[in-house]
Amino acid sequence: MSLVQIVVIYLIIINILGFFAMGLDKHQAKMGNRRIPENTLFGFTLLGGGIGTITGMYVFRHKTKKLKFKIGMPLILILEILIFIYFKYII
Repeated sequence: MSLVQIVVIYLIIINILGFFAMGLDKHQAKMGNRRIPENTLFGFTLLGGGIGTITGMYVFRHKTKKLKFKIGMPLILILEILIFIYFKYII
């Protein structure tokens, strides 16, 4: 298995986890149960799961009114894409 394949599999898994973390947190909020910490949700985004967490945010209508999520998660994703482009094409 090549490095590219490993990275693609990793990104698929972290995005799925981020998506379901947003859904689980929304469900826990509705039930009044213990919630997933916001730092953990941001952690999924920082680890490369930005597409999953942002998609989950809007699919589950969760945290969409919180400015730090509405702006922060897409900003992290954009920065990660720019860093990838920098290392892929400039270095």
